[in-house]
This record gives sequence, C-alpha cells and structure tokens, in this order.
Amino acid sequence: MQQRRIGNLTVGAIGLGAMPLSTKTDRPSREEAAGVVHAALDAGVTLVDTADAYSLDEAEFGHNEELVAEALRSYGPGAADVLVATKGGHTRRGTDWELDGTPSYLRRACEASLRRLGVEAIGLYQFHRPDPATPWEESIGALRQLADDGLVRMVGISNADIAQIDAARSILGDALVSVQNQFSPGWRSSAGELAHCAELGLAWLPWSPFGGVPAAGSLGSSAPAFAEVADELGASVHQVALAWHLAQSDVVVPIPGASRRESIVDSAAAADLKLTPEQLARLDAA
Repeated sequence: MQQRRIGNLTVGAIGLGAMPLSTKTDRPSREEAAGVVHAALDAGVTLVDTADAYSLDEAEFGHNEELVAEALRSYGPGAADVLVATKGGHTRRGTDWELDGTPSYLRRACEASLRRLGVEAIGLYQFHRPDPATPWEESIGALRQLADDGLVRMVGISNADIAQIDAARSILGDALVSVQNQFSPGWRSSAGELAHCAELGLAWLPWSPFGGVPAAGSLGSSAPAFAEVADELGASVHQVALAWHLAQSDVVVPIPGASRRESIVDSAAAADLKLTPEQLARLDAA
C-alpha cells in the first residue's frame, strides 16, 4: 500500500476507523469485529483509529479500545507496527455524548485508555472535541503534560478550526502531528483547515470520509460525478472518494469506518487507484 507520514512514523495511506464496530446497534460480534481488523491489516492498513467513548452507551465505555486491543493481540507479531490512535475528551451519559476537556479528566481518560489498550504509551492520543466549558489552552496543556510524562508518543486534535490548530501547535510544538476533522466530497467546510495542515506538514485524518450517512446518499450532491468516475475506472464509488481524498494533499490519511471485512478491503484498494488530472478536476468541481 502507498505510505504516508504521521509525525515520525510511516503508515498505510488508508486507515481503519473502528467506530462502527462498537457504536452501531447492529454491530458485529467480537469475533467478526476482530476479523474486520485482521482483514484491514492483511490489506496493508497500519493505522487504526479508535476512542474511549465509542460504545453503545455509558455502561460499556471503552468498548472499542478493548475490541481493537483484543483484535491486534490475536493477529500476532504482524500487528507490532500498527499505529493505534485513540481519543479522550468525550464522555457518555447513558446514550448521550457529553464533553470534558479539563486537565484532570484528560489525565484520567488517558490512563484508562492505556490500561484498555495494554500499552505503556499511546502511539497517537487525540483530543476528541473542544469543550466550551474549558479553555482550549488548558486542554491542550494537559496533552502536552501527557507527552512530557511519556504517556503518549504523539498528539493530535480533532474538530478544530485554524485558530485552535495554531494555538495547539504553539503549546505542543513537534508533539502535535495530526488534525482529525469531518471532511468528505459532500462536506468540504474544513477545506481551509486541510490546506493549513498541508502548509504545516500536519497529517490530516478526515473522519466520515464518505459523508457519514447511508450509502445511497453518502456523497451528497457530489454523488453523480463520483459514480461516473467509478464507472470509468471500474472501481467502487467509495474507492473513488478515498482516491479523491488522497489527491488533495500528501498529508491526507483517510480513516473510513468499516463493520464488514469486505468494506475495509474495498477501501484499502483505493490507495492504488489513480485519478487522471481531468477526473480529479471534475471531482473537485462536483
């Protein structure tokens, strides 16, 4: 698989978003979920994105991290080079999603993630979402302390605007390696943040790269153009969408979610799909 950089590491250009393995009401069994992770690794994926809050509800908080850790252990030595990116800062109250960006909470959340993942240091720890009740600089300062204390090797932020990216970079320095925002053919409002990350050399991890809604409308108004290119290349629409992401900048590493082996295998193949300049221009204009 084509390779891209996150901080000082090289990863496959397509990652795996593990969220659907835990948050869907019709989610796969633990054995099936492990099979999805194993299929991803077999296809060359070396970045798995998870979070402590990925679960059906508060009662099983941490479900996705435990699932990912279990799947990697059962894969064997071949999982040693996989970068696990997790997140803290979201909480759950019942089935509701809430926020806590206080330094004390982020410390506790990181320590709990370390235990669930079974590691001494988290490869990439991301602040899940800004907490309006906590100053941004305080939350980012807590991440800096986690890095200084050796609990995390690299730091990322998620759902951040340009000012927040710059403020985080001023506090974290080289420890900040990535930004994870929503971005897709049908949701391009973070294009400015993507361009800013490309200038800074920060990895851009677009979440919900297909749009985040059922497949029939996942690419929104852009769908016809992507379907046309898919027909021209003999590829799936989802592969074309991921190839479009990769063509935006060499800092882009999409993390498509998957709850079936077939889905991640299809997505991984997008790393080798080549768009012509004319096709890319058509998709950019869609």
